[in-house]
Amino acid sequence: MAGNAVGLGNFLRFPAQAAQNGGGAFLIPYLISFLLMGIPLLWVEWAIGRHGGQYGHHSTPGMFDRLGPQRWLKYIGVFGLFTNFTIAAYYTYIESWTLAYVWHSLVGTFSTSDPQTFFPAYLGIHENSLFALPMEALFWFLLTLALNVWILSHGLAKGIEIAAKIGLPLLLIFGAVLAVRGLLLSPGDPGVVQDPMEGLNFVWEPQLAGLTNPTTWLAAAGQVFFTLSVGMGTVHCYAAYVRRNQDIALNASAAGWMNEFVEVILGSSLLIPIATAYLGLQAVQAATAGGSGFSMAFLTLPTLFNNWGAFAPIAGAMWFGLLFFAGITSSLAMGQPIVAFFEDEFGQSRTRASAVFFLSTLILGFVCVWLYPGGSFDEFDYWTGTFALVCFALAEVVLFAYIFGIDRGWEEITRGADMRVPHAFRFVIKYVTPAFILVVFVGSLIKPAGDWSAALLSLTSGAGWPLAPDSVIGKIWHVGVSDYRWFDSDGRGTTHLVQDITRLFLTVLFILCAWLVAAAWRRKAKETRS
Repeated sequence: MAGNAVGLGNFLRFPAQAAQNGGGAFLIPYLISFLLMGIPLLWVEWAIGRHGGQYGHHSTPGMFDRLGPQRWLKYIGVFGLFTNFTIAAYYTYIESWTLAYVWHSLVGTFSTSDPQTFFPAYLGIHENSLFALPMEALFWFLLTLALNVWILSHGLAKGIEIAAKIGLPLLLIFGAVLAVRGLLLSPGDPGVVQDPMEGLNFVWEPQLAGLTNPTTWLAAAGQVFFTLSVGMGTVHCYAAYVRRNQDIALNASAAGWMNEFVEVILGSSLLIPIATAYLGLQAVQAATAGGSGFSMAFLTLPTLFNNWGAFAPIAGAMWFGLLFFAGITSSLAMGQPIVAFFEDEFGQSRTRASAVFFLSTLILGFVCVWLYPGGSFDEFDYWTGTFALVCFALAEVVLFAYIFGIDRGWEEITRGADMRVPHAFRFVIKYVTPAFILVVFVGSLIKPAGDWSAALLSLTSGAGWPLAPDSVIGKIWHVGVSDYRWFDSDGRGTTHLVQDITRLFLTVLFILCAWLVAAAWRRKAKETRS
């Protein structure tokens, strides 16, 4: 479970989000979100998973079907298939970048090649082109996907668990070595222009004004969703293999705490401090302005490691190696619910179910590779890796508290618990967590351009609500796009064409997942009649 939660966002997204949303003050809404939303959601998902596992269900459609007599409940579980199909596709592609960069670090590619030009060429980004077929990127994607499927085909105990037991300790060791080496840099070392501690200050120096900004709270809550892997169906799947009277309360909490340690302690001590030491704080502030550390991780850090002399290839391999281990332990967790669904509901063997996951991820991943320059990758990330998680989490906590019932739900959480669960969380799960997620949901729908108070003033003055381009409604209606069209004057497709086609493609995929659930239940009904 800890391997599932610890992922790429711990090292790339979290420090940038913290730095851009109040620094040290970001921890206040972040930890409040973790306490009132993250931990309760973990308990809810572990409880739903363990409960569904007693009936032989290891994926969310079957688990939700057991929450109540309503026949439509299983279709809420479609989110648990859809998100894992889609996120696994683009996440495995990112994971393949890290594996490729391990190789290039070891062979010394970045000692002679500039990552600023290497990375775009690797992704197949060319001027005036919305399509790409970068053969090297495709090779590493296929290799990474094949490795995932090979581990998945060996089962939960002999495949995924062994991978997590190897990957997670190595990740921690690599991270600790790099953090210590980076924080010990001083202005007297070759290439160092600033104390790396200034980078830590950038991340953690409190900017208390951020506490009154709703955007900071939305960012904190969104990071909790992203980092704990809740609202996906992966936690449910792993918990389905826990026996009826085995503890879930302490295990769920421990997995969450492990993730927070890696994210808050290790994640904030690597990327930004090292980059600050060599580039200076002003350059790092500009690089993290988008709230993501991906450009620094793949464009900047490989060059900076060259300042470490003979240790440079090893440092690069360690950095991208820890990212790879963080990625693969999460992508394996995404594959398991898909494999389990076809095993449980269609009676497929482990090998055949793994082959289905391979083919589906190959097709979806190829879309991300091919249409990466046109923005298809970003559409996958936003609609399936962000918005769909909030939708699913809101639905599941409401169903757990009000359809399954808080009395049965609380008994499920506390049965066999190795810790005393504070009784106050019964109230939190029933009222506070749904309200918290609802605020996040509505906030993402109508996020304004600029300050929230200014948006309210605009609304009350009759000027309307200024939607942000990255709000849900803003994205649907292409807010802020001055020249929206599918084809340019030369008849070539535009990024808007790629975005809309990707959205249509994802909608069709969601419908297909729902059809698979309906077909599975028809099959079981036919078998029962027979």
